[in-house]
Amino acid sequence: MSPSTWPEILSAKNENRHELNLSGAAVAKKIEEDGLDETLFTLTNLNYLCISQTCLDVLAEEIGNLTNLTSLVLHSNKISTLPATLGKLTSLRMLDLSRNKLETIPNEITNLSQLSTLNLASNMLSVFPCMSQNTKLSVLDLSGNKFEEFPDICYTDLVHLAEVKLNGNKLKEVPPTVKNLSSLKVLDLADNDLISVPAEISDINKLKELNLKGNKLSDKRLLKLVDQCHSKQVLDYVRQHCVRSSTGTDSLAAGKGKKSKKAKKELADSDRMQENAENLCHKLEVIHMSESAPSVTLDDSVKAVRPHIVCCIVLGISFVQHTFKKFIQLQTKLHDTVCEKRNAATIATHDLASLCPGNIVYTAHPPGEIMICPLGRAKHVTGSELFAQLQREADELRKEKKRNVYSGVHKYLYLIEGKPVYPCLMNGGRTISLPPITNSDCTKISEKTVSMFVEVTSATSQAVCRRVLDTLLREMLLLGISSSESPSEGTTLQSAYHTLTVQQVRVVDKEGNLKVVYPSRNDLIFEDNSISVIRE
Repeated sequence: MSPSTWPEILSAKNENRHELNLSGAAVAKKIEEDGLDETLFTLTNLNYLCISQTCLDVLAEEIGNLTNLTSLVLHSNKISTLPATLGKLTSLRMLDLSRNKLETIPNEITNLSQLSTLNLASNMLSVFPCMSQNTKLSVLDLSGNKFEEFPDICYTDLVHLAEVKLNGNKLKEVPPTVKNLSSLKVLDLADNDLISVPAEISDINKLKELNLKGNKLSDKRLLKLVDQCHSKQVLDYVRQHCVRSSTGTDSLAAGKGKKSKKAKKELADSDRMQENAENLCHKLEVIHMSESAPSVTLDDSVKAVRPHIVCCIVLGISFVQHTFKKFIQLQTKLHDTVCEKRNAATIATHDLASLCPGNIVYTAHPPGEIMICPLGRAKHVTGSELFAQLQREADELRKEKKRNVYSGVHKYLYLIEGKPVYPCLMNGGRTISLPPITNSDCTKISEKTVSMFVEVTSATSQAVCRRVLDTLLREMLLLGISSSESPSEGTTLQSAYHTLTVQQVRVVDKEGNLKVVYPSRNDLIFEDNSISVIRE
């Protein structure tokens, strides 16, 4: 063993470990100075290898030595080429090369017969190998590349392929052979150069999510449906009105028969009913997460103290004095009710504009190592100092009022008392939240807030977090705080209904694997018929 062997690699070698994670600034500095330690490629027992967020630009041919790898995570580097020896990793099930600088993929990738998940998002790819031999493939992410032609994946043998993401490319057309992907459930074709889609897409019986937004579709009716309706309605329209290559006719143009007229009438009636229904109810609009929106990284350290978190962003807020006051009262009410006096969960809100660029980390540290400027206070203190300060205030209030109960935030101190570490949310090197006690004064909301980042944390379960956030968003909707609402004078019925726009936020682990996204299609399910949830 070389005396310059990295300690992480030496430790993995001595302990015969099967997993190794080499990520972040310290690893990037080593690679920049001396390159990647080649001793890594002698760890032939590795099943999982992660090298991410570094300046690594070349993957050595010796990667082919690690034939026991089942997961290879190489996202967020500067890799521009891949060696043909990658094809020797025949046990590989998951390969993540997203956010690199790849322009080509070696044909040897077709040798990876066990490959189930392939993520090549955010590279510079314009060509792609034929994947007919990768019959175990179930998830393929090619978003954010430079594809002008649909990748060579439309084979009946790909019976497991359930999710294909091609959004953010330059696709000109979709081949009719896409119908061969019989198990496809998600097909994301947003933000391409498509002017039409083949009717054969609707032949994929399992397809539940079809995203065509951001294309220049020539069929204006379809364009409107794509922006306003669910995938089912879009697929119904594609089935009835788009060109089918097997007949070479466009049923919309040729639809002079009774069946075609009837189908068009039914579609128009359905749209009219939906429009009327949406005008007579509150609308909660859910939009997909964007590249610019923050995501939350879940650190392992918090799992032992308060492991559950869900978040979202509320857009287009317009507070006035009375609605802002009612919103603050709403949080207090929910903490006492659905949050079970913060025992079940805690809500924290932040002005999105006050957050630093980049992701948020949900982690845990010893209280003496946490610095925070607590809500409503003027200076930064450690977690230990804050606890002691709040404890003194609580005792003084108790003596002053001559009673044995605490009030305000003081009554929640027992939830962190004696804990070796406190959970906290970090953003841009600063603590923005210390659940379940307080969040930072630096990111507090005000009457001027127009976009709000909301977090719900719990030591109990993910389901509790979702239920609490569902309840909060429902109450915010009924409160009527959207800036899009400006009822004209004399408006009667319409002024009784409000709109709220919510953007998804995802929670990922340190390797970038998705843990939670909220709101998902299983969230915001209300029995109240006066609320319509409109999803992208």
